[in-house]
Amino acid sequence: MNPTLLFDFTVNKENNTIHITREFAANLELVWQAWTTPELLDQWWGPQPWRAETTTMDFREGGFWHYAMVSPEGEKHWAKTNFIAIVKEKSFASKGGFSDENGTMNPALPQNLWENNFTPKNNKVQVDMLLTYDTLDDLEKELAMGFKEGMTIDFQQLDELLLTFQK
Repeated sequence: MNPTLLFDFTVNKENNTIHITREFAANLELVWQAWTTPELLDQWWGPQPWRAETTTMDFREGGFWHYAMVSPEGEKHWAKTNFIAIVKEKSFASKGGFSDENGTMNPALPQNLWENNFTPKNNKVQVDMLLTYDTLDDLEKELAMGFKEGMTIDFQQLDELLLTFQK
């Protein structure tokens, strides 16, 4: 990871939240597209050696993203997120979690409300993410599954992808 890019990961167990702040070295339009376009999301979402494979992406309020995390052996873990609010190139909020291949949510696994805010800053974009879980148990399960480590790798992959657009 580029050491000049801000990365903060804070867990608040009293409020069942994870707050992540991360800077990306690209313009707002490109960072927004990387978070909202399936062709780009599939290139960085999913920590290697896993990868994301989008089935459906309907990026609008009331729409959803249904995708699989695919292992090198082809094993698939499904997820779905429903888009609640979108303000183009400023913010979006979604509620989601693990699902089956048909998009039916799995209540036995963690789900969260995920709120992203995008702020341009000196040739960079800061993305503030607030994830709110229904229960402390859900938050702790997500962390135990390697969420922080996975997101750290995802962000490094996004850094590399953004660099390909600047060459």
